[in-house]
Amino acid sequence: MPNATASPAGRWPGDRMGRPQSGPGSIARPGVRIAALAIDFAVCFVVYALFFYGSSWASLVIFIVLQLAFLIPFGGSIGHLVMGIRLVNLQNRWAGVWRPIVRTLLLALLIPALIWNADQRGLHDVFAGTVLVRVR
Repeated sequence: MPNATASPAGRWPGDRMGRPQSGPGSIARPGVRIAALAIDFAVCFVVYALFFYGSSWASLVIFIVLQLAFLIPFGGSIGHLVMGIRLVNLQNRWAGVWRPIVRTLLLALLIPALIWNADQRGLHDVFAGTVLVRVR
């Protein structure tokens, strides 16, 4: 029976990029990514509710600021760090400064994040040249 998450060649997500099928360095799967995003949303909501409740754009700005404040220096948002995944460039190194900025701005648009390729990378990751990988 074929794997439902496999790429068209019948292999695992990330195989075309030289990523292992599982374990450290493998592509972070959707469940872990969604859990990390839920944690990020929860943190943003708490900050919004405590300090900016009622401001129409505050929640989006808080999300963008928190993403950048953690992605650039630590390689992961609060949710990523909790869930054991990191953002790296395609060479498996620190994503730098401009990649997290591009990725976050596209993520804020939502649509690029809903369109994935065979390696389970959203368009925001494809355009930024980044990938979310497992660290454990």
